[in-house]
Amino acid sequence: MSASSIQLKKLWWVGPLTVFAAIVGVLIVRSAAMAILPQPYGPGLAMIAIPIILTVILCTGAVIVFALVGRFARDPIRTYIIISSVFLLISFLPDLAVPSMGAAMPGANWGYVISLMIMHVVAGFVTVYMLIKLTAAENK
Repeated sequence: MSASSIQLKKLWWVGPLTVFAAIVGVLIVRSAAMAILPQPYGPGLAMIAIPIILTVILCTGAVIVFALVGRFARDPIRTYIIISSVFLLISFLPDLAVPSMGAAMPGANWGYVISLMIMHVVAGFVTVYMLIKLTAAENK
């Protein structure tokens, strides 16, 4: 796809829809993790506001980055996939530090860490997929 094959004007509705879909995906993972993992839960599962707020902030940032990449990159789809993949990997770093906080954070175990990382993957996949597919120009 070239820069001309992305319709950035669609971001006015695709952006909010993408953020909403990412929140739904994250909350589904959260519900599944709470059904599987023993209590107590870490704060990312115990307090519903944390995953919602973080998903809104980070996915909104992803939409803004997509708009900038779509505007300025020669190959925006490839560039955005690379950027989002790097940010996904970086997003795992705080999660990987959680088990070392076990005494200070009840529920901070590897099951909790994996559930957080799955939330990141789901939010990332939903965001990248929707932004790319829903802003693609129709081929004539």
